[in-house]
Amino acid sequence: MTRLRVGLIGTGPWATQTHAPVLAAHPDAALSGIWGRRPKAAAELAAAHATTAYEDLDELFAASDAIAFAVPPDAQAPLAERAAAAGCHLLLDKPVATSPEAARRLTAAVDRAGVASVVFFTLRFAPPMADWLADRAEEGPWFTARADWYGSFFAADGTGAFDSPWRADKGGLWDVGPHALSVLTAVLGEVTAVTAAPGPEDAVHLILRHAGGASSTATLTLRAPAAAEGLVLEFRGERGAAAPAGWGASGWGDSTDAFRSAVDALVQAAEGGKRHPCDVHFGSRVTDILAEAERQVAARQDSELPAQESTQAP
Repeated sequence: MTRLRVGLIGTGPWATQTHAPVLAAHPDAALSGIWGRRPKAAAELAAAHATTAYEDLDELFAASDAIAFAVPPDAQAPLAERAAAAGCHLLLDKPVATSPEAARRLTAAVDRAGVASVVFFTLRFAPPMADWLADRAEEGPWFTARADWYGSFFAADGTGAFDSPWRADKGGLWDVGPHALSVLTAVLGEVTAVTAAPGPEDAVHLILRHAGGASSTATLTLRAPAAAEGLVLEFRGERGAAAPAGWGASGWGDSTDAFRSAVDALVQAAEGGKRHPCDVHFGSRVTDILAEAERQVAARQDSELPAQESTQAP
């Protein structure tokens, strides 16, 4: 089998620590080149992995069968449209976009081009989490579930990890919200309705209804106090309660293992033409859900403002 030539767009920490090393070492893929908005960083990363740094995106597309993305979501969507139009399969990061319109345009571009797409929802590819989720899906039905992400990246006493402008601007809803939706839908099925309310700082509380009748909740933040940081994932049903062992302590494990599995999935989708469950259509649906939650949070905050002001009046 000829290895899938995969070009990389992005030169930040995610590209440097995960994408480039995995693509360069993958047995069924070849890192065909790198493009970044910072040419010097692209040249350095390309040299580290014995590949080519491209200054012209079209040249990278021509040298590649597929493109992997490690850039902010609203930069990713239009670049991925161009890659799809050039006939390249897509390995996208989550969320695919923060605008439903941009996500739909990208989905339409993928469908027109007939290319394969996989969105790197880390937990859906991370062993053994992916296997654990598949087992829980077979065990159903489940009554309810919860998926809570208490990150402290941007807290006053936080670590500053993943300190990127788009995360600081969009908060936990858009950064860790896709993780929560990916694990909940893997077991409970598609989300049919969402209710969202604001919490302190950037915290958002979600109540989700699923196609099979189950409900779930999620609390999402990147600004929790460092001492409150942690992850909770739990399903409850006729079999009792199920939670992955060591989840709160270990998170999703090694990102390189998960990304390697995502590359495997793209190779298979590109060869066989079968859509992967975590394709651009699923990615677009996640964007729809998060955008609706964001709209509800903003509306609640606006409606609460006069009441808050009145309670402070003499």
